[in-house]
Amino acid sequence: MNLFVLHLGDCRHVSLRAYRPLHLFRSDAKTGKPDADPNTTPVEESLDAVVCRQCHHEITASAHRQTVNGAHVHTFANPGGIIFEVACFGEAWGCGYVGPASAEFTWFSGYRWRIAVCGSCHTHLGWRFDAEGGHTFHGLITSKILSIDR
Repeated sequence: MNLFVLHLGDCRHVSLRAYRPLHLFRSDAKTGKPDADPNTTPVEESLDAVVCRQCHHEITASAHRQTVNGAHVHTFANPGGIIFEVACFGEAWGCGYVGPASAEFTWFSGYRWRIAVCGSCHTHLGWRFDAEGGHTFHGLITSKILSIDR
């Protein structure tokens, strides 16, 4: 199902693009080569871009989706009781990071986290998770991102 949205961008031009909610791309299929971490594997390949819902800055691509601890999408609560649904991605070149890495209240055992924000509008998009062995992945908040056709 495609939902067409008129996007005015920076108001200098008008474009029509097909936007689809990220949940339409979820898959439990484990395809591709195994990742360096045995708890993570790439999910099905796609050419779709994953963008910030706020400003449409490209964050990653659907081809970089991963399963971590057996799932691509996880639901967690932080210590304040706020519930987050996060999707895992191996790459997120459109993110910036805030603050030092922390192991406190980590959702993924053996990983330290940093806050990940949109590299353009600085909206909080999720977290970057780093293991001591050098493995990294991103947990992006599903309500803060969109998957679009390129």
